[in-house]
Amino acid sequence: MRGAKWAGRGAAAAGLAGAKWAREHGGELIDRIPMDRIEHDVRETVGEARERIDGFVQHELRDLRKALRRQRRRLGI
Repeated sequence: MRGAKWAGRGAAAAGLAGAKWAREHGGELIDRIPMDRIEHDVRETVGEARERIDGFVQHELRDLRKALRRQRRRLGI
């Protein structure tokens, strides 16, 4: 039990020290984040996902139409 308390206190102290450091250096760090590159990558990924989803939906609709035609033929409609 003592070990867990000790570890918990140590983790809390390390977290607090890290938070203080981030608060002091946050402005410098935020300027180093490549926002344009991130935006480009996200847009590209979303675009590719949209294309794949569209392709999948089109394929499923084609299959559904074929199945409906088969059922109508089978039922004589």
